[in-house]
Parts: sequence; C-alpha cells; structure tokens
Amino acid sequence: MTTNQQEKARLLHTLHRPGEPLVLANVWDAAGARLVAAAGATAVATASASVSWALGYADGEAADRDEVLAQTALIVRSVELPVTADLESGFAATAAGVGETITALLATGAVGVNLEDGDRTAAEAAERIAAARAAADAAGVHLFVNGRTDVFLHGIGDPAGRLDEAVRRLRAYVEAGADGVFVPGVADPETIAALVAAVPAPLNVIAGPGSPSVPELAKLGVARVSLGPGLARVAYAAVRRAAEEVYASGTYGALDGGLTYQELNALAEG
Repeated sequence: MTTNQQEKARLLHTLHRPGEPLVLANVWDAAGARLVAAAGATAVATASASVSWALGYADGEAADRDEVLAQTALIVRSVELPVTADLESGFAATAAGVGETITALLATGAVGVNLEDGDRTAAEAAERIAAARAAADAAGVHLFVNGRTDVFLHGIGDPAGRLDEAVRRLRAYVEAGADGVFVPGVADPETIAALVAAVPAPLNVIAGPGSPSVPELAKLGVARVSLGPGLARVAYAAVRRAAEEVYASGTYGALDGGLTYQELNALAEG
C-alpha cells in the first residue's frame, strides 16, 4: 500500500455521487485506458468480459486469475487515475479465496472491485463481500467494493418479485461491507428509481443503446454508469469488418477513420 494508492482510493469513493454519476467506459488494455483517460474520464474500470476476450477466454470466470490480475496491473500503470477491476465473483471457490484474490488485486495498485453473486445465495455472496472488505482493511486500503446482483440480468425468479429480491440481496451486501451496489440488466426508469430509494448505497447501472442517457440517469439518482463490454464489442466489430473486407474483396475501406500510428504510439509513450 502506498500513499498514492490511498489517495486514489479516497478519490474513487468521492466520485460516487447520486445525481452526479461517475461514468466508466470500461477497458481491457493499457492503450484503451489511456484513450478513455484522454477523453475526460475521472476513473478507469475494467470489464470482465472484455479482459477475458482479450486474454483468449470466454466470460464467466473461465479466465486465469493471475493473467487477469497481470492485465489489471498493466492498466493501473498506464494511467494516473483510480482503477477499479471487475473480478466476476472473485476467482475463488470460497470466501477465504476471495480474500486472497483481493490481496493480490491490491498489489496491482487497483482501488476498486466489482464482485457479483451469480447463482449464489445472498448469504454466500455477502460472506464473500465481507471477506473482500476484511482483506482490504488488513492491507490498509479503503477499497471501493461494488456488490453486484444478477437477479435482473439472469432473469432469476418470478418477474414480479425480482425488485424485492434484488433489494434484499443488495441490502445484505451493504451490511457485509459493500460501498456501492451494481444491478446490470435494468434500464426502465421506474425500477432504477425504486432501487435508488430502497438501497442505502450508491447505485451502479450498465448502459448502452436504448438505455436512459447519463443526464436522465443522474436525475434518477444513479451514482455510477458503466458501459461494460460495450467498447470491446464495438472494437472487435471493427476488426471483423476490416478483416472480412480484405479477405473477401481485397479492399481496405473499413480501415478509414482509424487512429494514426503516431497517435497510438504517443499513447504508448505515456
């Protein structure tokens, strides 16, 4: 733990303001982190899917934990901003293992983490969040722990009861030590407003085409807006278009509009 890491951790906490959300265009490598920082980001976040794809794994905790942490370290070193990492459910079978993952994450210099519940019970997920909190406290870093529920994303249970179930879970995660809560899979203003009102922690939603705009989400009281794997999907679509064109017709039109060699090299020079 360094003073600089502590300062970044404190900054990340202050950036979560309901009604004035932190906007995170999630990245997966150093060049992307620097591009996002240059565009005006106040913090940088990874997306687990994007990092997994870049490393050659499917999303869903199929990636190697040490490789994910090494990629996170590259991103941390590439920018001066606070970095928060999406580590799925912690790359561990047990709560104690999650604590070990968090200790290793802090060694990269990151100051935030997402931890999802997936198909675990609320009690199991809360225990894992508590382990993350304890590991961060032991390291002396005020890590921002973002507790995520996949109730809406995975369509768990009766649709009529999903809001109540999500609220029940999120409150348990806050009690276990989560600093913020994350609910992917919600986009309608009524549900978002209900979550803001019911859970005593900054709310993070994921946004993309068809979602309310950042100003609209701000009016609903959202404190954090993430793009998730959205940037990676766009980037890899561009790769596919250009590759398909050159192999199909031998032309290069899809390469128009790309960043220049000089621009990208300048990013690498820091």
